[in-house]
Amino acid sequence: MTLTELRYIVAVARERHFGRAAQSCFVSQPTLSIAIKKLEDELGVTLFERGGQEVAVTEIGERIIEQSQRVLEEADAVKRLAGEHQNELAGPLKLGVIFTISPYLLPKLIPALRILAPDMPLILEENYTSRLAEMLKRGEVDAIIVADPFKETGIEAWPLYDEPFVVATPKGHPWEKQQAIQPCQLSEESVLLLSPGNCFRDQVLQACSELSSRPAQGHNLASTLQGSSLNTIRHMVASGMGVTVMPATSVGPGDESLLSIVPFSQPAPQRRVLLVTRKQFFRKKAIETLQQAVFCSGLSDVVMLEGEAKLA
Repeated sequence: MTLTELRYIVAVARERHFGRAAQSCFVSQPTLSIAIKKLEDELGVTLFERGGQEVAVTEIGERIIEQSQRVLEEADAVKRLAGEHQNELAGPLKLGVIFTISPYLLPKLIPALRILAPDMPLILEENYTSRLAEMLKRGEVDAIIVADPFKETGIEAWPLYDEPFVVATPKGHPWEKQQAIQPCQLSEESVLLLSPGNCFRDQVLQACSELSSRPAQGHNLASTLQGSSLNTIRHMVASGMGVTVMPATSVGPGDESLLSIVPFSQPAPQRRVLLVTRKQFFRKKAIETLQQAVFCSGLSDVVMLEGEAKLA
């Protein structure tokens, strides 16, 4: 059993395809296939179910690949320990960010990070929380920025900031004259939400429970509409389709000409944004610097947090 063979099976599990896995490992497909068959013979188990358009991982294969990922990470850590002089802030950092945070945090985060760690560029992945969790577990990203709650084992998480939710309405809407909105008032309006599968949608429904229990749509009933992104929803609201709930960081100066932004009454619904890594991730200085860059990014609309890492 070699580290190379372990890298091959991790690549096949990630790509679900022998050809693409071989390309990602910079070897020919026969070379990769022979090495994996040799490993299966040595272990006496079948790791992959061949056939069809996509390779499936067997039950025992899932467990072995998960352990192999840990072995590869530990091997990388050994190399780092052997070169203690190496700068943890040199070299790319693979960072995943959820869709409802990425467009609003990154334009502020990256300039701050360029000052603090000019030799640590970001390789970015924007995706849903569930997909980013898988990528973190498999070592495809080094860290992810997601919203709480985030329930996974083997991770270390730091709170970055809390941000309140606000209500966005079209210009001229009666609510723009109110000082604050009660969550229950949303049941009176057509509310635009993100499509199912997005964690921000779930957070809004949890904070405004009346929306999830409203009756079927009808001409005399407020309806719940869906959009594919916060930016799409923003423009639908501006056109008069209804109102929506947005995280505070997504509200920019350009929205003033399109929308009216009204706060919720206190205590306002909010979400906590987390920075998450695997427990065994060795570039601790890189993570600390990323935290510092978030703190220095000028997110004036949110409450910055200072606290110890919490283990999940």
